Amino acid sequence: MTFLRVGFVLLLAAVAGRAQRLVLIDQDGSGPGGSDQMSMLVMLQSPQVRVLGITMVSGDGWEPEEVQHTLRMLELTHHTDVPVVPGAVFPLMHTREEAMMDRAENGSLAWYGAWDSKPARPYHGPFVVPLLAEGAPTTKPLNEDAAHFLIRQVRAHPHQVTIYAAGPLTNIALAVAIDPEFVALTKGLVIMGGSLSPQTADPEFATHPRHEFNFWFDPEAAHMVLKTQWPRVELTTTDISIQTRFTKEMLAEIAAAKTPSADYLAKYTNEFGYCWDELEAAAWLDPGIITKERDLYVDVNIAHGPNYGDTLTWDAANRPNRTVQLVHVQESLDLERFEKVFLGLMKAAPAKP
Repeated sequence: MTFLRVGFVLLLAAVAGRAQRLVLIDQDGSGPGGSDQMSMLVMLQSPQVRVLGITMVSGDGWEPEEVQHTLRMLELTHHTDVPVVPGAVFPLMHTREEAMMDRAENGSLAWYGAWDSKPARPYHGPFVVPLLAEGAPTTKPLNEDAAHFLIRQVRAHPHQVTIYAAGPLTNIALAVAIDPEFVALTKGLVIMGGSLSPQTADPEFATHPRHEFNFWFDPEAAHMVLKTQWPRVELTTTDISIQTRFTKEMLAEIAAAKTPSADYLAKYTNEFGYCWDELEAAAWLDPGIITKERDLYVDVNIAHGPNYGDTLTWDAANRPNRTVQLVHVQESLDLERFEKVFLGLMKAAPAKP
């Protein structure tokens, strides 16, 4: 065991005795491996955190398939004590048919998630679950829907639970609509979503800087969530996410640890790119990762057309005369600190039995 790994193990032991922070993960957990599953492992592996459950929503993939990938990930990484809860299969209003019509009229986007069809990942219907590369899970999801599970957990732990939202916000919007006290009873909300003015030559963002997939996939849900007054909202946008990168060298370092999570990722992760959801999770665990943030009022464009789903922002001087949420928008990070936290957790043994 190297000196750095010993240091990380000692750090985990030091924080294990503290009161655990409570979180509900809401995720579009495509898999196996990859960004969505790694982001959940950030919190599952941390002794600082008690994950009350994982609610699933369509986005990067269809929700029924994501449920199976996530159940299997929990089995392979030894986290089967955490329940997985089925959630929204479809956005509130946005449809695949509408998205395909928009593509023909206004040009193509880089990523359509569950609605996409590519040679490496052919399109399939919402209730089709292909054979899983990692094998089918033996565990089952809860017999409850995501929105009511979120409400039940927040009411059981008033003012203690953070909602970690890393996919489209459909489940969160449904919980808001069902229970008028849900939002006030949370500790706050952290979101991976939105895009302002990312400094990049990447054509996905350089040509349409206000477009971001999670907000675009269900704009009405994002609009509904962001017009509600949460105790606190943290936003990880495209702008800060593209300052990170998951590389083959990082995966090799993880694989060398030979722990359950490392073995799972080494076998099934074959995507290398920005650390969208992983940064969101790590920054919630360790706020010192974020070196600069800006307070803005944030909403989402729900007018149908070429800018449908785009991120809208205002400062205090020009905010509109309607209800909009003040959001703490992350702008820059300590990349070395992020990578240390992230890699340490991916390599660690399970923090819980």
